[in-house]
Amino acid sequence: MAAPDNDESVDPAAVRRHRVLFRAIEKRRHPKLRRSDITVTDDAAVKRATKAAALGNAMEWYDFGIYSYLASTIGRVFFPSGSDTAQLLGSFATFAVAFLVRPLGGMVFGPLGDKVGRKRILSLTMIMMAVGTFAIGLVPSHAVIGLWAPALLIFFRLVQGFSTGGEYGGASTFIAEYAPDKRRGFFGSFLELGTLAGYVCASGLVVVLQTLLSDDQMLSWGWRVPFLVAAPLGLIGLYLRLKLDETPAFQKLEGGQAKASEAADAVETSAAADLGKIFTRYWRPLLLCLALVAAYNITDYMLLSYMPTYLSDELGYGTNHGLLILLVVMVVQMCVINQVGRLSDRFGRKPLLMTGMLGFLFLSLPSFLLIRQGSVVLITLGLLLMGLSLVAMLGTMSAALPAIFPTQVRYGSLSVAYNLATSLFGGTTPLVITALISAFDSTLMPAYYATGAAVIGVIAVLCMRETANQPLAGSPPSVETEAEAEELVQAQSPPAEVLSSRGMPRPPSRAGHSTVGSGQAGNAVRATTPEARPVRR
Repeated sequence: MAAPDNDESVDPAAVRRHRVLFRAIEKRRHPKLRRSDITVTDDAAVKRATKAAALGNAMEWYDFGIYSYLASTIGRVFFPSGSDTAQLLGSFATFAVAFLVRPLGGMVFGPLGDKVGRKRILSLTMIMMAVGTFAIGLVPSHAVIGLWAPALLIFFRLVQGFSTGGEYGGASTFIAEYAPDKRRGFFGSFLELGTLAGYVCASGLVVVLQTLLSDDQMLSWGWRVPFLVAAPLGLIGLYLRLKLDETPAFQKLEGGQAKASEAADAVETSAAADLGKIFTRYWRPLLLCLALVAAYNITDYMLLSYMPTYLSDELGYGTNHGLLILLVVMVVQMCVINQVGRLSDRFGRKPLLMTGMLGFLFLSLPSFLLIRQGSVVLITLGLLLMGLSLVAMLGTMSAALPAIFPTQVRYGSLSVAYNLATSLFGGTTPLVITALISAFDSTLMPAYYATGAAVIGVIAVLCMRETANQPLAGSPPSVETEAEAEELVQAQSPPAEVLSSRGMPRPPSRAGHSTVGSGQAGNAVRATTPEARPVRR
């Protein structure tokens, strides 16, 4: 008799009548976890991988941050004709165009990352991003070469967008596959620490330049400096990434030597991860990931990219003052984001994500009402309310998203879903909000937009499964010490001795490591046996 595909299809009455038979079936489907099935992580290697991935992410958001913070200046350099609003719309349209090709980059680089390796693709995306950003700093102005100026700007923005399509999915996958199961949230939070660091460096450099240089100097050459700085930053990031080894999970998928154990041999070994399989077999987790990323990115781009422009162009606030206030908010976020990661390991991903979504749902409108008052204290308070809501998502999302997909398609599926959502909702946020304010003549439109995004986010969080402290789907369990590995093995009882409420035997949960659904030991077995199917969330 073939084992049923899932326990829900089993008739409880049949189980009670044929207990011995069903125990044998369950034992075959979920054999006991062996010591060789467990990865013991190398702490130094995990930290190196985290550092390299976070630096690359910082580079990515530094590039996008400087474009956002210099949007008004870039509009005057490359789109000189028309009103101030037309210039700003032209600049943000060019900002958004990079997001049009991000899904293409994800569809190319993501499956390649599942096929040839995470490290190689992450190194390639780093090179392309640095080249694209550096080249923007060299493009002549509209006054020098006419329409070729915005054309070249758009081309190099497309290069940036295409390379970014393979960045976040790969970087979050890289950290998730290196980190031990119990600390994936903590190490994953460093990826978004890199995001904030990139924004902080970008805003800090823009403030310094606008303080030291006159308006004419900024228009003539000052705006180029932040873009040219990208070249040395990119070389440093590339050096760190090239020194890394592949993740243990991918090496075992590929059949190479790895610290991961024999358990990974049971994982489906085809790493092609073609787009057809991603869209047909994994469409449910794709939709979940799309909804989560859409809600998260609308609020992210609104606060970290658009707010300086909103303060200066819509409220008439000084550009440097707005940037300095946002800089303070981002520094506060950097101080707490790793603690948010720790909390997600302790209490779960869902509670932290829900906290952030509900924060934007109920606090967006009050925050913008405070910001509209114009005083430094009230603007700072309004931005802090949204900033603390955002950091609850920032510190959790990079650990939650990779866990949605199994190892053999993780890079590709996450890259496709993340970049589709980012292109449709994240990158267009400044453009959409500017257009909405112009159409409805209300400076509260950003608050309404963020509230709508939060509603989608709340629904998505309710639909997701808890994954904290569990092995990644399709990968062996990962622990920090040999003692933990032995304890995990010893915590198991023979499958025949444990019966579910329906009478079906199940591997037991391990005390101290159980989460919603089942424990780490049980999930470890399911993730590493030949009969186990990829977890669908």
